Amino acid sequence: MARLNRKIALITGAARGIGLATAKLFAREGAVVCLADVDTERGEAAAGAIRDENLSARFFPMDVTDFENVSRAVEQIKEQFGRIDILINNAGITRDATLLKMTPEQFQQVIDVNLKGVFNCTKAVAPLMAEQGYGRILNASSVVGIYGNFGQTNYVATKAGVIGMTKVWARELGRKGITVNAVAPGFIATEMVETIPEKIIEMLKSKTPLNRLGAPEDIAHAYLYLASDEAGFVNGAVLSVDGGVTI
Repeated sequence: MARLNRKIALITGAARGIGLATAKLFAREGAVVCLADVDTERGEAAAGAIRDENLSARFFPMDVTDFENVSRAVEQIKEQFGRIDILINNAGITRDATLLKMTPEQFQQVIDVNLKGVFNCTKAVAPLMAEQGYGRILNASSVVGIYGNFGQTNYVATKAGVIGMTKVWARELGRKGITVNAVAPGFIATEMVETIPEKIIEMLKSKTPLNRLGAPEDIAHAYLYLASDEAGFVNGAVLSVDGGVTI
């Protein structure tokens, strides 16, 4: 039996990378997938490709930095499907620079998407889940949010903040039948990582006991477990999916 049979799943940043891999996997596991992204063209194409497999997918334009925009999209999903069972706060960006070179604009851009965006989406969806008495909220953190990383003051701050919010919400929402967990990916072969020089990629591989970068599907499967009924007693956890890079 499909592990997410007829569950309504909202996935942000779903037009590419980990978000798209998660949308595809969830749809194959029986979920009705609501893909959300600022990239309307790629988002529509992604949803269409999933529907081409005779699976359930719909695209909703969403700017996670804008609470009113997020709220409208959530209301549209509620009107169409009646509920939201799973929220994957996956949308994220990088604007890397050392502290001495980072501009206030670079810092704020990452805060707005990676931290404020997670708050906005959860704030919009949590009341509906509380009303249902059921929900799975999964937040994208990162191993760098636990251990830090050179040149990523803004990104690390957001990913550490996501872990903090995850633990708070796990305490606040658990009594309402909602679990809240975070996934902390290591270095994953996505478009975001493609901007890194090849010699740095090789160094990252050599530091990972599995001697490879992760695939988006590796993270999607972690999300699948945490979204499933099998993880019903997992709450407030941070699951590192990093190939052992932090050992």
